[in-house]
Amino acid sequence: MNRGHHPWSPSLRTDSGPPATACTTSDLAKRVRLSDVVQLTKPRIVLMVIVTVAAGFWMAVPSTHAVARLFNLLLGTALVAAGTNGLNQVAERAIDGLMRRTRNRPVPSGRISASQARAAAWLMGIAGVGYLALSVSLLVAALAAVTLVSYVFLYTPLKRRSSASTLVGAIPGALPIAGGWAAAAGNLTLEAWVLFWILFLWQLPHFLALGWLYREDYARADLKVVSTTDPDGRLTFGYASLYAAALLPVSLMPTLLGITGHVYFVGALILSLGFLVANVSAVFRSTALNARRAFRMSLAYLPALLTLMVVNRVF
Repeated sequence: MNRGHHPWSPSLRTDSGPPATACTTSDLAKRVRLSDVVQLTKPRIVLMVIVTVAAGFWMAVPSTHAVARLFNLLLGTALVAAGTNGLNQVAERAIDGLMRRTRNRPVPSGRISASQARAAAWLMGIAGVGYLALSVSLLVAALAAVTLVSYVFLYTPLKRRSSASTLVGAIPGALPIAGGWAAAAGNLTLEAWVLFWILFLWQLPHFLALGWLYREDYARADLKVVSTTDPDGRLTFGYASLYAAALLPVSLMPTLLGITGHVYFVGALILSLGFLVANVSAVFRSTALNARRAFRMSLAYLPALLTLMVVNRVF
């Protein structure tokens, strides 16, 4: 919306009845504020978290009889994820303001004040943890709380101090699928930790490719990621290839543990090999095109793998 010019002209007003402009402007302002709050929560990330939680739940108990419990799990998780993302944006408002990719977010742009965003984010996060504790289980609520705390108070400040932040940030990113399993099964078994490691290892090539594509932005914000001192990309995608190689055998573990069938095994093998090849290709030829291919492969990999996993769940 162009804030320098209002779309309604005074010449459109009539003499009969109250001006329609005031009501329309007020309603529009409310919609803008709501859209800013939604943007504060990073809805795409919230959606991805919900998908992984649902996948973990289904892998533990492939049944449609636990719909109410699943609904409570997804609602509580969405609130925690939204609050976590909001607190992250508050903490990184100065950094976001320096980066082209993020400077138009609600807090650095000034559309929402830091205090308003912080209050809304804490409200969502605490409400989500409390709702999970009351409607699902204390274990799931504890995992959600650990996710919020580790992301906001460990990963976020570490990004300006060490490139190890990528590893730390992958932990809260992988916990939701384990929480989904725990919500259905009541505990964290070996299968839950295998799902955790799949998510953990997938995130590393994903974020490394993103970091290299936006390395100038990250350098401008003084974020300590490998890509800011790796202009040719060989080190970045070398690390990414190692993580993708580690992901390959781990991605096959669900079949070896007996929770998925052979269709998943073959599909996971093909997907993981393709993911590995995409990253290795970027090592030998670190062009923007190959980096984007590796990043897009990471975007396609996880939904495809989870879909195979859920569809080929062994009952």
